[in-house]
This record gives sequence, structure tokens and C-alpha cells, in this order.
Amino acid sequence: MAAAGTSPSIVEYFGGEDGYRCGYCKNETGNFSHGMWAHSMTVQDYQDLIDRGWRRSGKYVYKPIMNQTCCPQYTIRCQALRFQTSKSHKKVLKKMLKFLSKGDVSKAVSEEEPMDSHIEDVVTCDFAYKSESHISQSELTPLSVDHTERVENEDDTGETKEDVKEQKVETSSLQIQADKDTPIPGGPSHSAKTVHAPPKPGKGADLSKPPCRKAKDIRKERKLQKLLRNQVCTFEGSQLPTGDEVFLSQNSKSKTNQPKTIEDFIFVSLPDDAPHKLEFTRFLCDSPLEAENAPNGPDCGYGSFHQQYWLDGKIIAVGVIDILPSCVSSVYLYYDPDYSFLSLGVYSALREIAFTRQLHEKAPDLCFYYMGFYIHSCPKMRYKGQYRPSDLLCPETYVWTPIEQCLPLLENSKYSRFNQDVKAVDEGRIKELGRVRVLHKRTMMPYSVYKKRRKGPSDEASVQQYASLVGQTCSERMLLFRS
Repeated sequence: MAAAGTSPSIVEYFGGEDGYRCGYCKNETGNFSHGMWAHSMTVQDYQDLIDRGWRRSGKYVYKPIMNQTCCPQYTIRCQALRFQTSKSHKKVLKKMLKFLSKGDVSKAVSEEEPMDSHIEDVVTCDFAYKSESHISQSELTPLSVDHTERVENEDDTGETKEDVKEQKVETSSLQIQADKDTPIPGGPSHSAKTVHAPPKPGKGADLSKPPCRKAKDIRKERKLQKLLRNQVCTFEGSQLPTGDEVFLSQNSKSKTNQPKTIEDFIFVSLPDDAPHKLEFTRFLCDSPLEAENAPNGPDCGYGSFHQQYWLDGKIIAVGVIDILPSCVSSVYLYYDPDYSFLSLGVYSALREIAFTRQLHEKAPDLCFYYMGFYIHSCPKMRYKGQYRPSDLLCPETYVWTPIEQCLPLLENSKYSRFNQDVKAVDEGRIKELGRVRVLHKRTMMPYSVYKKRRKGPSDEASVQQYASLVGQTCSERMLLFRS
């Protein structure tokens, strides 16, 4: 059932027998998908639908017919809590930091695609959603955040006009999740004493003396010591994390000689005289998803949001995301082409992964970042597989499979069943057609009742197809509109 205070989803199913133009391989009639119009939809229903291969473009919700379409589109999700930045990701993050802090402009233009849906599904948009004269400085939050202070971070801010209340939430830094007994990163070890023989002339450094350390490492150590002292009260009263939380906590510790986390790059203090300032604001936006707030949910609530990227007071990009019970789902991004040198498609995806990790602190079930579809047959769309670890959805049994296991199968065939258990079936398949909920003449009723009242030719085949695609759970919650 829908959450308290929310209306049930209402959808109109269209089927999907006719082929149309493919936005990837440009085949004029090779793209096949099932579709339905969402007059309204709860976030839980949409979460369950995308976990069965559906995806929305505006209010149109579609599911590729995987074994027929020219370019099979596999739902992909990144395990945000275990995400590791690759070399190419770090390059993009460093490029942004150099531009903001020093004004450096890289001449190399990234060849990676933005994290988006079909480019044809995105209408031409004017970046002036809110001009400079209509936005206050308090609505913008800077990229530069010092973890030693309690500040309002843009990734925890939800904001709308008129009927939606403004929400501003203090950030809970992932980088300070460390046990109070953890040794200070970079600090000396007192567990054993090592005696070194005096060095011979010309044989290298004097090992009897402390090793030289970079000034920035010393500053980082002092900063972390202060940070841990300030946070000791918090950890004394909290339980130790388990599972993915342990991994995220360990992965977020800033230790010497350990890889930097995504937070190390994104939430970094910039010099006071930095030539550029990147700021953000987030607004609920119009979509079929009904905005919801739950006691154990994120402070900004669930629903669809516009994330605006402001550079020196000018809006340069807008990302559309859906915040759902188990994930942040990237819908699309559009940006000012004058700033393509900043690789805003990749940068926004990395920020959204970091945002997912932050939301997880308040909403434990929210721990995945959905990137739309992975299309292996389209080389330009393979970049999504570089966000690791990630999983692809089996098109037949709807179970998640690590992408490393899927790629060899996709090299042999563009359509593949990832679940190698030949006996496995779709556990969410339709079992009782009579329990499908329909909306007929403004009245909600099970299909078994509607079937008896209906006049004219039978529509059972269409309803059966709809129910098999959305699954038993959604078919019993959503209302299928019947004229």
C-alpha cells in the first residue's frame, strides 16, 4: 500500500508492439519498449519499477523489450557506500579544484558522456531557472567545506517555493566516521623500537633520524587530531557501525598513503583568494513522483529534484535526480557547453554518489546510485561501467549481478540473461491476475470485479502483459486506468 498521506499511483498502459527510432544506433525502427503514462506515482512504486527494468522520462515510464530491441538497455546501479574513485574520476575532480582555486583551465576536453537519458528525451532548456536578481546568497552553498566546522552543506538542502517548506540541514560528514581509539593517521607507532646502523657516506638518508615529512601531511595530521578531539563525544555515545557502514567508515579515514575518497576531493577547503566559487541549490521539481517525507527518510524528503550548479553567480548546469527509498536515481544533466572543459557530466555523477552516501547517514536503506541504463552495444554508453563496484539487472529474473560477471556475456551477445541459475525464475512475477487493481469510472476495484462489469471485447491480454511487466506487488498497489 502507499505510504500514509499519499495517493496511490495511477498509470495508463500503452503496450509496445511498434518499433521506433533508436537514439543510440540510429536504427529507424529497431527500438522496442513497453510504455505507460504515470498520472501520479509513489516513490516506492517507482523504486520497485526500476528494479524491474523500468525508467521514466518525464511522466512517460518505459521498459525496453530486451530480447527484441536493437540496443538492449540494462539497468545499472553503483554501490555508493563502496565506491572507489578511478584515475579518470580523480583527474576530473582535480581539474575542478585547480580551476576553482587557481583559475587553471585544462585544454583537454573529456570524451565521456554526461550522465543522462536519451538526448532526444531532453528538451532544450534555458539555464535561467532563477536569475541572479531573484536568488539570495543564503540559498547558495559553496563547494568548499571545512570539516572542522558545523556548516550547512548543499547536499543536505531541499528547497521549493510556495507549498513546499524550505528545509536546510546540517551536514553529517562521512569523513569523520572513525572510532575514537583509532591511531591518528600519519602518527608515529610506539609498538616497537627499531635500531638502525649509522649510514655510510653516500648511501642515502640517515635512518637514525625521523623521516622527512611533507608540510601538507603535517597540517593534515594536526587538522585531523583537532577534528577527532571535537568528535570524541559523538563517538562515545554511539554504537559501532556494521556491514557497509564499517567499509564506508574505514574508507573515509584520511590516512597517509591510503587512496583518497570522493569526499577528500569534493569537500575540500579552498583558499580565501580562490578566483572562482562553485555553489549549489536544490529544488523540488515537477514530475509524476509524489513528494514524501518519512521519519526514517532523508531530511530533504523523497521525490524529484533540480540540482543547480552556480559558478560565480551564473548557473552552469542543472541535474535532475529522483530520491527514492533505496537510491538516488540520476535522470539527466544539462549544462552550459562553454564549461564542457570541466567535464560536468562526470563531475555531477561523482557529486551525486557523494550525496547518496550522505543521505545514507539518515536513511540506512538508501545506499545505491542508479545511473539509468548501461548499453554495452553502444561504445559511448559503456562509461557507466567505470563507476565501480556496480551491478546490472538480469532482464529475466530481476536479480542484481556484478558487472564483472556480465561483461564477458555481453561480449558474446548483446542480449544476455545474467542469472546463471537455469532454474531461477522471476520471483515477483504475476500470480493472481484477479488481484490487479484498476481504476474504472472513478472507482477502484480488483480486476476480477472489473472483468465482470466490463462491456465490449476482453482486454485480459493487455492487462496480463501489464501485470507481468510491473510484477505482482506493483500491480496490487498501483491503479491501472481503464476507460
